[in-house]
Amino acid sequence: EKLEALKEDLERFNVHFDVWFSEKTLHEAGKIREACDFLKAKGWAYEKGGALWLKSTEFGDDKDRVVIRDNGVPTYFAADIAYHTDKFQRGFDRVINLWGADHHGYIARMKAAMQCMGYKPEQLEILILQMVRLIRDGEEVKMSKRTGQTVTLNELIDEVGTDAARFFFVMRSIDSQLDFDLDLAKKKSNDNPVFYVQYAHARICSILRQVAEAGISVEGKGRYTLLTHPAEVDLIKKLGEYPELIATAARERAVQMVAHYVYELAGLFHTAYNQCRILGVEPDLQQARLALVLAVGHVVRHALGILGVSAPEKM
Repeated sequence: EKLEALKEDLERFNVHFDVWFSEKTLHEAGKIREACDFLKAKGWAYEKGGALWLKSTEFGDDKDRVVIRDNGVPTYFAADIAYHTDKFQRGFDRVINLWGADHHGYIARMKAAMQCMGYKPEQLEILILQMVRLIRDGEEVKMSKRTGQTVTLNELIDEVGTDAARFFFVMRSIDSQLDFDLDLAKKKSNDNPVFYVQYAHARICSILRQVAEAGISVEGKGRYTLLTHPAEVDLIKKLGEYPELIATAARERAVQMVAHYVYELAGLFHTAYNQCRILGVEPDLQQARLALVLAVGHVVRHALGILGVSAPEKM
């Protein structure tokens, strides 16, 4: 029941997992004992005081760790070793974990364990997430008005919507604390970054509708040398940054770069929109400007798609 509720919450948040894994299956399949036997056979585990210990200090940990207690019961660490080993055995060559800040001290022992199991430490990548503070009326929100307990993701989505929740979360690096301004997230104004970006896309769609209503065909190409206005040049330069930015964001696990980029692109588009007319200019310039509008629309949609945020056609 709790798992189904969790799945429903994540579905609302546009988070989808291909596989849900139960720790119980590790015990039932003997995977934990299998991993411990492997460690003993390779000389990476030893018995002391009736318990089985991992030689994690040989790989940078501050002390050796118990994997089987003196009463014969495996520790959580033993289950984690078996779980990560199972991931690699399923054919993955890299495992990326998202952990809370309170698990920072667990990194060294987990990487040590994977080395003992025969994997390279860089094959296990661990990203540490910091806490999120919810702010309303300038004050921290610590309790839910509805339940008197911690505010849930579901309640956050109810209040600000999925798009705002996702965009606000990804605007900051995961290793920096986020102050989530609930009031700002609900604003229908340019002060709200997700509204500002989505409005740029809606504006682009509006332009294309107006052009169609005027009976003008959009060729999707033009004499780009005619795009000489400083606002247009800035927009073109910004578009040129996108491929490399996406590659860097993926390589550095820095999705906030995409959020910042699309916000800046939207700002440049709004400026160009106010300074560079499309209707009522000579045909060649019109087609060049329309091609630029199409390109901006494509990139905004693509970036929002990466962020899991919708790109509305009307607002």
